[in-house]
Amino acid sequence: MSTNFPWLDRIVQHRVLSHILFWSSFLFIFTLLGSLNSGSFVSHLINNLALLPSQLAVAYFLNYYLIPTLFFKKRYVWFVILALVSGYIFVVFARICTVHIAEPLTREGVFETETLLEILADPFYLLYVYFPAVYVIVFLMIAIKSIKKGFEEKHQLEVLQKEKAKTELQFLKAQIHPHFLFNTLNSIYALTLSKSDAAPEVVLKLSEMLDYILYQCNEPTIALHKEVTLIQGYIDLERIRYGDQLDLDFTHELGSATTQIAPLILLGFIENAFKHGASKNPLNPKIHIHLQEKDSQLYLRVYNTKVTMENDTVGVTNRGIGITNVSRQLELHYPNAHTLKITDTEVSYEVQLTIDLMKK
Repeated sequence: MSTNFPWLDRIVQHRVLSHILFWSSFLFIFTLLGSLNSGSFVSHLINNLALLPSQLAVAYFLNYYLIPTLFFKKRYVWFVILALVSGYIFVVFARICTVHIAEPLTREGVFETETLLEILADPFYLLYVYFPAVYVIVFLMIAIKSIKKGFEEKHQLEVLQKEKAKTELQFLKAQIHPHFLFNTLNSIYALTLSKSDAAPEVVLKLSEMLDYILYQCNEPTIALHKEVTLIQGYIDLERIRYGDQLDLDFTHELGSATTQIAPLILLGFIENAFKHGASKNPLNPKIHIHLQEKDSQLYLRVYNTKVTMENDTVGVTNRGIGITNVSRQLELHYPNAHTLKITDTEVSYEVQLTIDLMKK
């Protein structure tokens, strides 16, 4: 459990020091409050010091033995029996310390000291006077310990969730590289089959894009204009492959050069448009992409035509890992800060994505 005060963190993490501080603080507070009502500070301090051994004994006996070994393990009968027996012993011990140690130091004049038999014979006095005096600080310790444990468990859960999300994001990014490479190699393969002179240029562009993906996208966020450059490079690569047969339009409007975005989170939608739109629709395929950013609000629209279901022997409903991957990345990077709408018809596929980049 971390705070904004380093010195407090060191105390909390130092087990012995934190316990000493706890008991010292409550000893001082109870003594001060008692002395404000009646009597001197010294007399109340002596009385509270006489109660302290019993309070320490019952506090650690309850917190470190009875509760974890009996109560938490649902051995309730033994817990109640031992709690009652030990409670009676501890309050008797507190009364003995008060009578034989504190009272001789604080009471004036001659008085007769109670014997052990007299103390044991008056359980109601022990219950009404000494049980609250001994157990009030014990219950406070149990409450503080429970609250501290709850915060620690919550913090640990948050850490585990963040580590899980980080690991999942790394796995998803690892999927992007071979997925992107697979799609691009398919394009190069098609060009080599037709003995196209554009193949060397495509290989060069692929090299530049892989350099960006492998070495420049390791940070949690990158500049949005770099992501746009990557998208433009991918589109240029595909434009070489399809030539004039593709009705392709890519427009983008960026409001600020410093706007940041999670890397490779938009490319999957662009890849999907080419893979399931242009490559499976040889007759006048159409892909329209519009990207706009203003005041850290990003809007992306990707539209592509596709063949009808009866002509698609592979099945256009199978989108591979691309869309699934990027959708999961959006959930991890921008929870409650994005909207994703996909319209899938027999003749077209459209993605509309909105991201509030400030809520990351």
